[in-house]
Amino acid sequence: PPERNMPAMADIIRTPQQLGNLIRRQRRKLGLTQAALGVRTGQRQSMISQIEQGYPSLRLDTLIDLLAALDLDLQAAPRDRSTVDDAIARMLLGGNDD
Repeated sequence: PPERNMPAMADIIRTPQQLGNLIRRQRRKLGLTQAALGVRTGQRQSMISQIEQGYPSLRLDTLIDLLAALDLDLQAAPRDRSTVDDAIARMLLGGNDD
């Protein structure tokens, strides 16, 4: 059986679409609607929808509010070059990270 106190795997986010997918997955995992997340963060449901679609002009304070409402932390780490090269190859070959 999996150990209960083990942290979840971290997502690598390099595009607005990847960030939107993470927010959508966590919102659904918590059983929240877009409207409910909007109430928690002071955003309209339509903005939550845009963010989940990969809205590229997301304000940093809005992102921090969203992550807090979803019980997520923002962390930065040095890039693993092999992971970067894999991501670039997928983009060039038309692959999808979703």
